Amino acid sequence: MGKVYYVSQNVGLGLLVLAVSALATIIALSIAYDKEKAKNQGKPGDGAADSTSMPTPSTTQFTPKEPWDYYRLPGSLVPVSYDVTLWPRLEPNKDGLYIFTGNSSVVFRCVEETDLIIIHSNKLNLTTFNGHHAKLSGLGEATAPTIKKSWLVVKTEYLVVQLSNRLAVGATYVLHTEFLGELADNLEGFYRSEYVEDGVKKVVATSQMQATYARKTFPCFDEPAMKALFNIIIIHNQGTVALSNGREIDSVIEGVPVKVTTFEPTERMSTYLLAFIVSDFVSIQSNQNNNLLIRIWARKKAIDDRQGEYALNVTGPILQFYERYYNAAYPLSKSDQVALPDFNAGAMENWGLVTYRETALLYDPVLSSTGNKERVTSVISHELAHMWFGNLVTLKWWNDLWLNEGFASYVEYLGADYAEPTWNMKDQIVLYDMQKVFAVDALASSHPLSRKEDEVNEPAQISEMFNTISYSKGAVVLRMLSEFITEPVFARGLSAYLNTFAFGNTVYTDLWDHLQQAVENTPEIFIPDSVHNIMNRWTLQMGFPVVTIDTRTGRITQKHFLLDPDSESVLPYPVNTNSLMRVSGDGWVLANTNVSGYFRVNYDPDNWNRLLSLLSTNHQVIVNRAQIIDDAFNLARAKIINTTLALRTTKYLSKERDYIPWESALRNLDYYILMFDRTEVYGALQAYLKKQIQPLFEHFKTITANWTKIPQGHTDQYNQINAIGIACSMGVKGCRELIKSWYRQWMENPVHNPILANLKSTVYCSAIAFGGVEEWDFAWTMFQNATLASEASRLRSAMACTKVPWLLNRYLEYTLDPTKIRKQDATSTVQYIARNVVGMPLAWNFVRARWSYIFQQYGKGSFSFSNLISGITRRFSTEFELQELKKFKEDNVHVGFGSATLALEQSIEKTTANIKWVTENKASVLKWFTEEST
Repeated sequence: MGKVYYVSQNVGLGLLVLAVSALATIIALSIAYDKEKAKNQGKPGDGAADSTSMPTPSTTQFTPKEPWDYYRLPGSLVPVSYDVTLWPRLEPNKDGLYIFTGNSSVVFRCVEETDLIIIHSNKLNLTTFNGHHAKLSGLGEATAPTIKKSWLVVKTEYLVVQLSNRLAVGATYVLHTEFLGELADNLEGFYRSEYVEDGVKKVVATSQMQATYARKTFPCFDEPAMKALFNIIIIHNQGTVALSNGREIDSVIEGVPVKVTTFEPTERMSTYLLAFIVSDFVSIQSNQNNNLLIRIWARKKAIDDRQGEYALNVTGPILQFYERYYNAAYPLSKSDQVALPDFNAGAMENWGLVTYRETALLYDPVLSSTGNKERVTSVISHELAHMWFGNLVTLKWWNDLWLNEGFASYVEYLGADYAEPTWNMKDQIVLYDMQKVFAVDALASSHPLSRKEDEVNEPAQISEMFNTISYSKGAVVLRMLSEFITEPVFARGLSAYLNTFAFGNTVYTDLWDHLQQAVENTPEIFIPDSVHNIMNRWTLQMGFPVVTIDTRTGRITQKHFLLDPDSESVLPYPVNTNSLMRVSGDGWVLANTNVSGYFRVNYDPDNWNRLLSLLSTNHQVIVNRAQIIDDAFNLARAKIINTTLALRTTKYLSKERDYIPWESALRNLDYYILMFDRTEVYGALQAYLKKQIQPLFEHFKTITANWTKIPQGHTDQYNQINAIGIACSMGVKGCRELIKSWYRQWMENPVHNPILANLKSTVYCSAIAFGGVEEWDFAWTMFQNATLASEASRLRSAMACTKVPWLLNRYLEYTLDPTKIRKQDATSTVQYIARNVVGMPLAWNFVRARWSYIFQQYGKGSFSFSNLISGITRRFSTEFELQELKKFKEDNVHVGFGSATLALEQSIEKTTANIKWVTENKASVLKWFTEEST
């Protein structure tokens, strides 16, 4: 059973374990949840959050009247199987358009009497048969009624077929459609990706169906609970290869120009997991002991340059790890993983055919960095986790998305840790998920993990669910539960859940049922309440508590933690007392030491002072230094402790050599940089941080023999990057000259880059920031010529670091031209520019002036679109900027904000809080940095 806190040996409380403080927290949260539920007359499954946590309603008021007015399918028809044939054209037609044609026959069963067939179809030109968009026939003894009329509904993306008579309950029918669609470059549905190799333009037909894009490829019942078998045939040019979810079983040449590839039938699965690819990619492969075929596909040059070998090497072990962890065999005959030049998401867990951005799958053994390698491992681990959790057993509706993505975001650390055991990957969840989601879930505009079904209907609302709460809060809450009931018990419950619901659909409470059963079957495990009741407190209400321990009295209190103390919380928290928490003399208490509890911890002033004293004299005694720093800074922002107390947690950093505490400190100090880098405070902040970072810079200079070697430890390599980047930014002597000399050497000999792979991102950014047009233009040339995606990504980010305004404006214009910046990279490039203090107002003006176009291109379904608004407004901290933000919202109500709706509300909330914080703290922060930097 995991430990949640320890105290110093001289007070003898080192053996207290998770159950002690977790019990207090869980009981208190249980009471708070029950009271709030009663107050709101909630029903099982209802959230207990206040109204600000709910999605922003559509600006267009519309009352559904007919069945086709609703975004959810009626429950009268259930698909059984599909026969789908697709023929993508990889050359433009006479009108310059790339198209695909196809036909589909869906077998469905009638479970409720109806004279309507409602099936999803979006942006497809359907062939008409006797004036109707489809043909209907019966199977077996069923006689199909004639079609009375049919029509398309644009708003809800339906094909509606009105019948002359009702379908018979229990009977099975076949609906046949033929269609033509555009193979556009919009990164949705069946789309077109392009790249140039050896001077020749290549076209790839590929797909992205999640969440609501299968309907853009063929008419289908496009909801996750509408599982079916799929029989796929793809017609394609000779010289190309066709891939789909199943293994190819036949490929024949039909006449001279084309091949016809037939695939084995899929398992019973959801439409959003379908995938189709036609390309001239090549592959490398291996066969597992169980005859499982594993292949990595990519551009020929990437495979020839051995960029797929690392992914191939880790895929087999990670799959084997999950088979043991889940106690369930991988259910397919093959596992294809494909690196795509154009892909909007990081990766997609299509069953048997996982698609990735090139940066998430390809690793060059010479040119790629340690960070690139870790990303490949982590993303593969995340996607393969879905093969069972998400694909084999699937959520019934998108309101429970957190269960899919939160789970994969948690166990990806376990799979990556198995593949690379020396990296200590499990520790990094604190940085990459815990601290990340704390920042979002501390807002009054946050939302619960699970929402009610009727709050998630429209495609934009579904896309909005793919956010930090679903991924990161889902991950850390499941990790907390796993540590609480112990990982072996968690895994046993998980295995029972997966085997019970294989090839079916669930709601999150089904998982709680099986975990509860696993607990009850393990006598040595005691929990104070049921898994359901414990976890409802974390999933059905937003936010998290701050637990305050008073070591003078032993009193433990807690309350809803909100970053803006003026925000109102509807959640009452009772008081607990634990005499074991009382200490005297030099005794000290340290809670949540393994940071498995999803809560912040505060102490009485005396205990804080004792912990600060330990940091200055023997910092390694405090094992959760990263969280001590993160808690302190955020408690200060919420006015729970003094701002100078938080700043004092950084005074020991000149002695710190570990990456995770340093990274935590730099992320928190980054808020001060964002708030003050346009004010007089920044000079004093720079001087202070220069003083703290210089010993780390000298440390790495020494152990790398004057920057010629790579540190041995995985996270030490990351800390070296921090040391150089911060040292150069803060003006440490010799740093800028070092950076400029490396970059200049590369400019003088472009075919030989002398910069170590790990340091490239930092060196490129710094050199371009310190340079001018010549340095920027060189980077642009190298970017255009890059054949390794991660190298192109580094350069794309670095070019946003220039301090020359006209270069930044030119770069912003490039994001509108997909021949210069790929569509998949457009919004993130704007965000990179906005990180730059010079680029922020330029990016803001750019987005405001072109919002209608940007929204049309990216805003209706892109999962990452919300990051554009939050990224640009991170630095907003003045009343003028707040009013501009509100006016932007007002001026664009008619355009809409799509999946960025909640992000816009949160940006307004954050800006309001920033204004208050800066007003109240600017003088004291300036005084503290000035005094401490001398």
